[in-house]
Amino acid sequence: MLNDYGIEVQKLFLEMMLHDAESFVRVQNIYNPENFDRSVRSAAEFIKKHYEDHGTLPVLQQINAATGSKLNELPELPDGNLNWFMEEFESFTKRQELERAILKSADLLEKGDFAPVEKLIKDAVQISLQKDMGTDYFADPRGRNDKYFNSGGQVSTGWPSLDKILYGGFSRGELNIFAGGSGSGKSLVMMNIALSWLEQGLSGAYVSLELSEELVGLRTDAMLSNMSTKEIRKDLETAELKIKMFGKKAGQYRVKSLPAQSNINDVRAYLKEVQVQTGIKVDFIMVDYLDLLMPASVKVNPNDQFIKDKYVAEELRNLAQELGVLLVTASQLNRGAVEEIEFDHSHIAGGISKINTADNVFGIFTSRAMKERGRYQLQCMKTRTSNGTGKKVELEYNIETMRITDLPEETSPVNSFKKPNIYDSIKTQSKVINVGSIDEDMGETSKITADVQSSKLKALLGQIKQN
Repeated sequence: MLNDYGIEVQKLFLEMMLHDAESFVRVQNIYNPENFDRSVRSAAEFIKKHYEDHGTLPVLQQINAATGSKLNELPELPDGNLNWFMEEFESFTKRQELERAILKSADLLEKGDFAPVEKLIKDAVQISLQKDMGTDYFADPRGRNDKYFNSGGQVSTGWPSLDKILYGGFSRGELNIFAGGSGSGKSLVMMNIALSWLEQGLSGAYVSLELSEELVGLRTDAMLSNMSTKEIRKDLETAELKIKMFGKKAGQYRVKSLPAQSNINDVRAYLKEVQVQTGIKVDFIMVDYLDLLMPASVKVNPNDQFIKDKYVAEELRNLAQELGVLLVTASQLNRGAVEEIEFDHSHIAGGISKINTADNVFGIFTSRAMKERGRYQLQCMKTRTSNGTGKKVELEYNIETMRITDLPEETSPVNSFKKPNIYDSIKTQSKVINVGSIDEDMGETSKITADVQSSKLKALLGQIKQN
């Protein structure tokens, strides 16, 4: 690589693009006239504008006449020069963009505007040419599918009935959202999944923007120890013993409370600090919850929930992909969902912006009566990995320990019912009643009466006729 990209080298870049149009096409996605020295910038701008307006590169004579530049015609270039150009132009662009990003960041830091700085530097560092030609579809179908099904995921949620409709569970790099009304148990669902992943030996972090670290810990204690919070308060020693015994075989776990209105950079910074100070390899992140985060990449009005949630959802999903982790968060249902028993996209607070970004979205349906009977229902509102959209999963809920598990196989869901047999409903039903006894002396036969439910039969037949 060249150490110095002076004016002569920059002129050579432009001359090589004009000599071989293919080279310009291949670097077009990172081509920026602002990266060139002022003495040749007008030529670089003319090339870009001419290509955008006319779909072809200008000739040397046009550029020199229009801009006063002194670009030269190149002789026929030997093989291999194109590869040199691609490597050097990529390095030149990355250095120039990074230098400009650092200068711009200094101005932002002086103004106290810290949020955009990381994005500016990150975008500059990640500049590269598209050298990956993608997947050859016909080359290795089996290997391609093995990679999809086995590279990093599916990871069981701990609920086989939910895993079934997801074809195995959640995958790393996905955004998974549980939506529910106030008090529906969004946090409880996330804590239960986190506990299941800890049982599988995974390590992770629970980041709460609503609950204190102590309350998250206490609820998880109850789920893990199979003790109610009242029992834990009375017998701290037993609870501690159970938790420490579980911790010996489980993954590592951190619970962190962040203030509401934090952004994704605050979450990222915390996770990086955890990895640096403890050495934990984070496998999963629970963010409680999405609606309380603010975007880091742009400034938006907090009252514009549609736009705010759109950017936050995209940033959360990018974080999951960047770190290669399992990520679960929650969202609020709006007022329109209060009296509903079937949820759809219109019931999500803030609109459909976050739904479009998410990979899996579940509505949490429960009520006080259902909780008392020990039932939770998850409604699959969206999934990209299976055909589970529209399906429902009934789960068992322990109101004392707050543990959510699969229903026993012999238990029927709360909203199930036995379909009546229409023939049995409309056929004549008779009762035979003995109102007398056989009198052998008199030789008389007892009277037999038949009580035919004719009124019920007429009503059923009339209903069928109306339909």
